[in-house]
Amino acid sequence: MKTELLESKGNKVSMKVSGTDLAFLNAVRRYIMGRISTMAIDSITMYENTSSMFDEYVTHRIGLIPIITPKGSKEGMEVAFSLDETGPKVVYSGDMKTKDKDVKVAKEKIPIITLFEGQSLRLEGKAVVGTSSTHAKFQTGIASYYEDEKGNIVFKAEGFFQMNPKEMIVRGCKQLEEDLTDLGKDIKKAK
Repeated sequence: MKTELLESKGNKVSMKVSGTDLAFLNAVRRYIMGRISTMAIDSITMYENTSSMFDEYVTHRIGLIPIITPKGSKEGMEVAFSLDETGPKVVYSGDMKTKDKDVKVAKEKIPIITLFEGQSLRLEGKAVVGTSSTHAKFQTGIASYYEDEKGNIVFKAEGFFQMNPKEMIVRGCKQLEEDLTDLGKDIKKAK
């Protein structure tokens, strides 16, 4: 299989692929979207919410904020986040604090809520590692492929900022390789 980088800009990457079939590219695409381990805020303890929004609304918005997921993040890893803000102000994702220097919000200007004079929001959240097969908040991005007018297969990936899109493709391929190796071992045992 050969790849030629066509474009790499921001959270998007596209490449021309040859020497493989569409079934393999579809497997890679599905692994990128469903099997890469990513961090997301999974549980929140609300201590104070005097805003006009329900706790559930605020916690849902926080749960969808992309979290930078460093290499080597394993199932069971947890990172605590805290938020303590008083209005009047717009509370952004960047207002969430953590003591882990490698794990933080991917985008700091995602609005969570507007607090008016005298309103406050105080909470703690726990980011955990998961995959999008359990919840969409763990999805790292999207991937697709198509045949261009010259008959070339173009593979594209767009990340949701938890990691670089090239890293997203590499992690998806590594996870596919691990699962195929495990399948091969299981088949040998079944003989």
